[in-house]
Amino acid sequence: MRKKQLLAYLKDACPGRRYTVKGAELEQVLHLSGTDLRKLVNRLRQDGVPICSSRNGYFYARTAGEIYTTILQLQAMVRGLEAAIRGLESALEYFGEPREAPAGLPRSGTGGEEGGV
Repeated sequence: MRKKQLLAYLKDACPGRRYTVKGAELEQVLHLSGTDLRKLVNRLRQDGVPICSSRNGYFYARTAGEIYTTILQLQAMVRGLEAAIRGLESALEYFGEPREAPAGLPRSGTGGEEGGV
């Protein structure tokens, strides 16, 4: 139900980058936490809904260019997360731990968490 509310709001009130809405405003209007908002945006995107974002907030895409810009932004985030993982894996050497995850723990990149951007 909340996915439908978020989608309806963005589609009606935020068509295109020109009508970007801040995450904090969406949280307030839809009575969501920041975490829940990001999870919903992520799920909608996974469903193929063209929800875009910028430093200024979220909006419903009106052009392919808006979607492509968001894709580039998400790819940069992925590279940053991968670099952080590599750094943390190398930090394991300080603790005398192997770089591979101990048995029973997921390897990096396979946790299946729902992050949101």
